[in-house]
Amino acid sequence: MNKFTAITTEIDARGVVHLTLNRPDKKNALSAQMIAELTEFARSIAKEPAARVVVLRGAGDVFCAGGDLDWMKVQINADRAGRMAEARKLAQMLQSLNELPLPLIGVVHGGAFGGGVGMACVCDVVIAETGTKFGLTETRLGLIPATISPYVIARMGEGKARRVFMSARIFAAPEARELDLIADCVPAKQLDARVEAEVTPYLKVAPGAVTASKALARALGPKINDAVIEDTIKRLADTWEGIEAKAGIEAFLNKTKPPWA
Repeated sequence: MNKFTAITTEIDARGVVHLTLNRPDKKNALSAQMIAELTEFARSIAKEPAARVVVLRGAGDVFCAGGDLDWMKVQINADRAGRMAEARKLAQMLQSLNELPLPLIGVVHGGAFGGGVGMACVCDVVIAETGTKFGLTETRLGLIPATISPYVIARMGEGKARRVFMSARIFAAPEARELDLIADCVPAKQLDARVEAEVTPYLKVAPGAVTASKALARALGPKINDAVIEDTIKRLADTWEGIEAKAGIEAFLNKTKPPWA
């Protein structure tokens, strides 16, 4: 089934699709190629009649470290239109996974930061390994968690999200569960069994009804439409043009402290 390089895909005899972020040497950071492949996966798997449920994992030691450094460097040198175009690709990928007509179960280990938190939030349920660390780290760079924000707020609710949305504070899996970012956290040796407990029920129910039920839940939840998404992209572009983003990103690339640290 796999025709990608930045991700791998495999479907088993039960109809369980195993989707893996496959850049372990880069901590599965979201590159332009990975974003494009995830978007294509979401579009193609929706047409696979044998698929019943998707399980999302990350290869290596970390689920997803957020935006890829090389991808970030392209944004630094781009103009406003170019930055918005790249942000829109990321937003469209997240939207395509959020609206996937199949259940999407996230399995998170090691760490999920920035865009990695966004990837968790587009899943229907997330099970994490107990030692996993989380963080919305964009403000360290003078940026904002823009394109992921509709999904973060939808998952956690505004009140809980505001506890971690702006501070870039790193928090552990038990707090992520308290914040409703994840459904549960278990020791590594129990992770596969805990995930299987989420997968199995979907194999015993009518797949068309599952798709319709997910669409219903999405329709009744917070509105994440084109206007909302475009607003987040504009806000991110505005932030990129500020003095804090320039100082923060330069400090990050030069491995120095930004003025506010």
